[in-house]
Formats: sequence, C-alpha cells, structure tokens
Amino acid sequence: MSSAPPTEIPTIELGVPGDKVKVPRIGFGCMGLSSTYGASDDGESLKTLNHALDVGSNFIDSADVYGCGHNERLIAQLLRDRRDDVFLCTKFGSAFTEPPPGNTDTFHKFLKGVDGTPEYVLQAASDSLRRLNVDKIDLYYQHRVDKNVPIEETVGAMAELVKAGKVRYLGLSECSAETLRRAYKVHPIAAVQVEYNCWSLDIEQNGLLEACRELGVTVVAYSPLGRGFLTGQIRKFEDLPDTDSRRSHPRFQPESFHHNIKLVEAFEEMSAKKGCKPGQLALAWVLAQDPNLIVIPGTKRIKYLDENVASGQVHISDAENKQIRDIINSIPISGDRYPEVHMKKLDN
Repeated sequence: MSSAPPTEIPTIELGVPGDKVKVPRIGFGCMGLSSTYGASDDGESLKTLNHALDVGSNFIDSADVYGCGHNERLIAQLLRDRRDDVFLCTKFGSAFTEPPPGNTDTFHKFLKGVDGTPEYVLQAASDSLRRLNVDKIDLYYQHRVDKNVPIEETVGAMAELVKAGKVRYLGLSECSAETLRRAYKVHPIAAVQVEYNCWSLDIEQNGLLEACRELGVTVVAYSPLGRGFLTGQIRKFEDLPDTDSRRSHPRFQPESFHHNIKLVEAFEEMSAKKGCKPGQLALAWVLAQDPNLIVIPGTKRIKYLDENVASGQVHISDAENKQIRDIINSIPISGDRYPEVHMKKLDN
C-alpha cells in the first residue's frame, strides 16, 4: 500500500457528558520538537506541524515542560494564524524554571519535581496560556500525579479553570485506575494519556484501561511507536544522537537492545507480507485495541508524518490481532520503559 496520507483520518468523539467534540484518532505528539530526541529545527518543525493540520491530524499535544517552555512558544507560532484549526492539548505538573533566551543547556537542569498543589495548577495554566498566546486550552492534563497532594485538591483547582473559561476539558497522564476514579468524582475527566504500544501494555494489566472504558474516558496513547524503536529506523544504540534522551532509557541500552530488536524484526516480517511499514502496523494495532482511543506519534519530518497518518488505512483483522499478541507474548521485553528516577514518578 502507499504511504501517502489518506483523504480522511478516522475520528472519535472526545469530551464529557453533554459536551463532545470530534477529533482525529491519529494526533501529533510534540515532545520531540523540543530537543528531547536530539537536535531540532523550529522552521522544519513548523512546516511539519502545518502539514499535520493540512492532512487533518489536528490533535496537537504539548506540555509546558517540553523544552521548559520552548514547545509551547513554538506552537504559539502555529496558533497565530491557525488557532481554529487546532485541538490544543498541553500539560502541567512537572515544575521547572524557564531557561533564559538562547540557553543551550539540557532542560533537565531546570526541572524541580512534580507539583500538584492548587496554587501551582493555576499558575502553570496562566503561564501556558501566556506562552501559547491563547485565551483557552482545549484539553489540559496533569502530566504526573503529585503523590503528596490529594488528587481531589489538584482536580478541584483544574475544575476552576473550566469554570473560568480557560480550559474546556480536563485530563490526567500516567495515573492509576484508583486515581482516575477519585478524580472523576470531582470533575468529569475527558482523557487519560498513557504510554501504550506493543512493548508497553501496563494499561491493560493495572486496571486503567478497564476504568477508562467504565467511565467513558478517551485513552490517548503516547509513544505508540515505542519512542521510534518499533519503526525499525534505529538498529543499534549508537544510532541515537549524543544528545538523545533515549540513551538513558533501559530498553535502549546495548544489553537490552540486542534482545528487544527481535520484536522489531517480527513486525518487519509481518508488515512486509501485509504491504505496509512496521511502524504503520504498530500504530494500527494500538488503534485496534479500543474504539475510544487516540494515538499521538511524534516526528520532525513530513515524510514520517504521512506514514503515521496512513496507518489509519491499515486494517487489523482478528486473526492478525491474535498473531501480533502471540509475537508480543513470545518476546518478553528487556528493561523498564523509563530510567529509575522517572519510573518513581509514575502513579502505579
């Protein structure tokens, strides 16, 4: 099949009871546009973002901590002329000091930790609105749950933003099923963002997917391509740029890479027979796991954006779904999905 983008991306309705909006099931994750995966170019990033809107992939997902403010300022340039074309998502919760203009240090130097206090919620939202240069955020997530602050207090402050007209929908990221249920009692939650892909199935095993289905919450699958690993474009640890954060991830370490690449090889074999790219097969598989689910792959290049969008044309039959499950079950993954310091921040 061709990797050209389809005429229309599959859509779903996202929102809360009484207020729903149609959004594409293949969105755009913006983290990689702010130096997380090696160097990036703002000009090229804007071309790619504009192309995403042109082909209908307008679910644009950012966070204040991506580049410590850089990502939101970058997206502000897109919104300047195309605000009405964008379903705008951003996140708060990873507190940081905004670097001075022209700073070249790694943004990790400016991180402070997770903060879910009501005061911080309101300040973070104000800062994001300023950087984005908009008066309303469509979907506002808590990026990481603050284990020292009751979720009821955090979501209570987020609900104030909805009442004030600064935010339309609320979301959580990497929360537990229990946290989601407690949060939902304070204010309806429209979406939960979590890593979900062929080598990260935590959401199926910890009850979170079940809770989302029970409450009607949309799942937003980030890193649906395993941070690029499942595309087959990375063949060894040395392929990662020196400034690439994946060099610190356990699954990308040489001792794990040699084992995990077997999953990619199996996908390459199956996708070749199916007539698509391995990354397209991986994306289509995640989409097939639940009808109320969005994937947000990220890329710096229009070529790969078009490939990602075309995955919406790839149909996964019941037999193929079982075949992929068999592949996943036969190749246990080596290494955690984050370094230990970041694993501790997850709300398990």
